[in-house]
Amino acid sequence: MTLYIDPPTWPGHGHLWSHLVSDHSFDELHVFAAGLGVPRRAFERDHYDLPSHRYPDAVAAGAVEVSSREVVRLLTESGLRRPKGRSA
Repeated sequence: MTLYIDPPTWPGHGHLWSHLVSDHSFDELHVFAAGLGVPRRAFERDHYDLPSHRYPDAVAAGAVEVSSREVVRLLTESGLRRPKGRSA
């Protein structure tokens, strides 16, 4: 089980955010996020949004640090990518 996280560079709501993704399944992503105590409402289409202060927690729990471009590549190649405007 490998999860991936990009750097917290995405601004919103007064914070910088990271994207936490799986290249295997949404089930493993949900289990990992739950283990971090991340609420399910933080899941958006194909990833979890994590505020910058939670980034170290995700990495300590085993998430692999990758670039934002790599996050998109991993999601696309795994078939888990769900772009905005496309239903699940």
